[in-house]
Amino acid sequence: MTTRVKIKIDDNSALRDELDALYEEKSQVQLAQWALKLAKHILVMFDYDVESNEIIQNGFSVNEAWQKNEARMYDVRQAGFRVHQLARDCNDKCIQAAFRVTGQAIGTGHMREHAMVASDYAIKVINLKFPNNKEAVTRERQWQIETIRK
Repeated sequence: MTTRVKIKIDDNSALRDELDALYEEKSQVQLAQWALKLAKHILVMFDYDVESNEIIQNGFSVNEAWQKNEARMYDVRQAGFRVHQLARDCNDKCIQAAFRVTGQAIGTGHMREHAMVASDYAIKVINLKFPNNKEAVTRERQWQIETIRK
């Protein structure tokens, strides 16, 4: 079943559909692994020092523990909520959207659908960083597709 885009983005809908089909084939753990890679990939675009942010590091760790049945879904949700609070407190729209990618990625341990929402927020980051640039959007969707296939 095709997922619905929940935020306003300028996208390459054919590539999103391709990603969505691949998403449907993956387990929730595989999606969580992919979503964390996506979040790290997006944060690197801004040279964001993930290592220095305890909230994000904790979120990644909680999600990784959940993947091994070593954390509760409640813990994953709470970790994701803390990252979304970072987004609400951020004034930079690009970093704010990157934090949304990260919060959604962490939340994939709670609901698999968060993985696709994270991917859409990644496109929002591209829209903000490279306005009206379909090539940048296409490159990002291609990266997402290549990465989810691995």
